[in-house]
Amino acid sequence: MTALSVVVLASAGIGHAVLSTLDTDIARVDAFKDMKNRPQAGDGMNVLLVGTDGRDEVSAEQRRKYRLGGAPCRCTDTIMIVHISEGRDRASVVSLPRDSYAMTPDHTDLTTGKRHGGHPLKLNAAYAEGGPQLTIRTVENMTRVKIDHYLEVDFTSFMKTVDVLGGVRICTAEPLKDSHTGLDLPAGAHTLRGGEALQYVRARHVDGAADLSRMKRQQHFLAALVDRATSSGILLNPMKFRDITRAVLGSVRADRGFGTDELLALGRAMRNFSPSSSEFTTVPIGQMGYAVKGVGSTLKWDPVKSERLFDALREDRPLATHPPRSGKPRQPVPVDPEQIRVQVENGTRTAGLGRRIDKALAATGFRTTGTPVNAAAPSVERTVIAYDPRWDRSARSLAAALPGSELRAVKGQGATLKVIAGADFTEVRKVRPQEPPREPGEVVRGDEVVCGRE
Repeated sequence: MTALSVVVLASAGIGHAVLSTLDTDIARVDAFKDMKNRPQAGDGMNVLLVGTDGRDEVSAEQRRKYRLGGAPCRCTDTIMIVHISEGRDRASVVSLPRDSYAMTPDHTDLTTGKRHGGHPLKLNAAYAEGGPQLTIRTVENMTRVKIDHYLEVDFTSFMKTVDVLGGVRICTAEPLKDSHTGLDLPAGAHTLRGGEALQYVRARHVDGAADLSRMKRQQHFLAALVDRATSSGILLNPMKFRDITRAVLGSVRADRGFGTDELLALGRAMRNFSPSSSEFTTVPIGQMGYAVKGVGSTLKWDPVKSERLFDALREDRPLATHPPRSGKPRQPVPVDPEQIRVQVENGTRTAGLGRRIDKALAATGFRTTGTPVNAAAPSVERTVIAYDPRWDRSARSLAAALPGSELRAVKGQGATLKVIAGADFTEVRKVRPQEPPREPGEVVRGDEVVCGRE
């Protein structure tokens, strides 16, 4: 999805001649050869995106630093259906858990060369057994969604894409630590470069939700990547885009039909694409730990809810039922502002500043007293947030709404936080509570999970 996002969005401002020179850089795979009895095509376009654990071009230093050692399993770490609407104004991304219970159609095993009937396996194992063709056929059988194009991304292409964009900014309200990948992020906003970004999207041991939690982070990352790609100048410079895309496309594989004309048509149609134009979800799970003899513990999809989801893709309908918000994305914070009591004091000689800040904080959800007062000294230079150390998470949440403010711990102050407005005050930023845990099947839009603007 990283490479697909950058390439498609950039096509909006690039001519046919420039793109056609890049076509030869993409490794091709005959993903749809001799495929029969396929689902009926719906409106819009469906791309099956798979992320493999291929690491052939990863340097020894990168292997050590980002813990990419070990032999690749030649399977798919990430499987997503990316649906681009017929009007080219919406992208719906559906994550298919790699441990999903699946039944393959009849096929030839790539390793043994033997022809055999369908059998149960985990979805990610279809790639090792039958490559892109078996993966596509298995997904189509499970979803009855016709796949139009295939894109395969490995570790190298992922890191290159993130690096050429100058990194991608993500926010986390809680620390994230995973001993397996080496991920170690404190709470807050971070601009992740290629290797760090790979640790972030690969981490499966941050909490007990394992792969489901990882898919949610992957979705957040894709939303942030779209935000970065559409807000940077890279997409407006044809020559610069050509150079960086050549580096990226050298390590992706796509089907033979995903060429210059398709990229141009998509890019031009999606000129006004933004995080609010994207929506993300995971296939609803009906049974966790579904045991299958010879396969192990799998995830079994909820037949009713998943059918409803795939009906929406086939019929080109939005997955989210609520309309997008207008304005800047809100910064996620660890404590819901509605749980934070705030008293505002005006520490300057600017009349009405306390009232203005109190009103702005209330508008973004904080429980202000509604009665701002003047501070003891009217010569405060830097805005201060005074707080009892027992409410430090609330203080960090309030600080996100008051950029540049100083946190000052005051033992015994109690649950009410105090804002002493200084001469440096500029704005109150909109914030939102950290996204509550989402069950598989719930939908989130890109603008609901990206960081607020720096």
